[in-house]
Amino acid sequence: MKANIGNVDRVVRILAGLGLVAFMTLAPANVRWWGLLGFVLLLTAFVGSCPLYSLAGFNTRGKQR
Repeated sequence: MKANIGNVDRVVRILAGLGLVAFMTLAPANVRWWGLLGFVLLLTAFVGSCPLYSLAGFNTRGKQR
């Protein structure tokens, strides 16, 4: 996979992912599934590539060498 996530986007994904995972542990049972999105955000942040960005043609990484 080609990297398409920049540093600022990566930090935002990590913070949002951790927030959603924390929400999952504190939320009532009927809305905990929202916390699973946190794992997706964390995974894409650590991998550096987002499949939805690839499909849409987005790239927050900037010019690649």
